[in-house]
Amino acid sequence: MTALPTLEPATPPDRCTPTGRPALGAEAAKRKALVFKALADPNRLRLLSIVKAEPSGESCVCDLTEPLGLGQPTVSHHLKILVDAGLLHREKRGTWAYYSLVPGALDDVAAILAKL
Repeated sequence: MTALPTLEPATPPDRCTPTGRPALGAEAAKRKALVFKALADPNRLRLLSIVKAEPSGESCVCDLTEPLGLGQPTVSHHLKILVDAGLLHREKRGTWAYYSLVPGALDDVAAILAKL
């Protein structure tokens, strides 16, 4: 009968050394995810595109329903999400609301991706 070879205990893998780079914290990730959730809808992307393309730099909600083929309540809902995400600014004038791109908002979105 042959003796079985003795197995050496497995050597634990080398531990990773932290890089020292700060990680994205939970709260910051939540806030940034709101922006990406807002951008994840095709109608909201179209709304941003329409507002950005407007020569005056702003669009009335009354001018945003027809291009999307959606009702005013639905468009207003999408616009509210974009405002809450910090991408659009809303200004009430009489019975209408006017929307403009928050200066630097799209640059901020690009910076979030660049820092990941």
